[in-house]
Amino acid sequence: QLYREARECLTLLSQRLGSQKFFFGDSPASLDALVFSRLAPLMKAKLPNGKLQQHLKSLQNLCNYCTSILSLYFPWDGGESHPLPHPVGWGAPRAAGTDGTEAEEDPHKRRKQLLSVLVGLAAMLGYAFLSGIVSIQRGSVGPASRQPVTLEEEEEEE
Repeated sequence: QLYREARECLTLLSQRLGSQKFFFGDSPASLDALVFSRLAPLMKAKLPNGKLQQHLKSLQNLCNYCTSILSLYFPWDGGESHPLPHPVGWGAPRAAGTDGTEAEEDPHKRRKQLLSVLVGLAAMLGYAFLSGIVSIQRGSVGPASRQPVTLEEEEEEE
């Protein structure tokens, strides 16, 4: 029954999409992201039971829909692993050096890594102090008799 309902859902999605590029016109909406996130793995993954995958592949407009989104937002070949494009200011992708090694992408990479670690550490410590997980107690200066008692001294007193 689950396969029957899933097949029906795919058929209804195919009917709703029709010949449009996206569900709500020429630009993608959040529904397109949701539908693609369910269809792409179903279309691309190797599954032990291929009934649902075969049904999806028989719905040509949904296949074209997935292929269109893949080529639009993931232009590299699906079989290769490529890094995501870097946002502006985050350094350029690594280039191969003349000796076959990769050149350093950013001369300040180590400094940025260290700075991000320090900021993260400061944030964690700040949270620990503000939430009361960690507290600092000030000791008072008093007579020498207020020295901490060792385990041996405690046993002697008993």
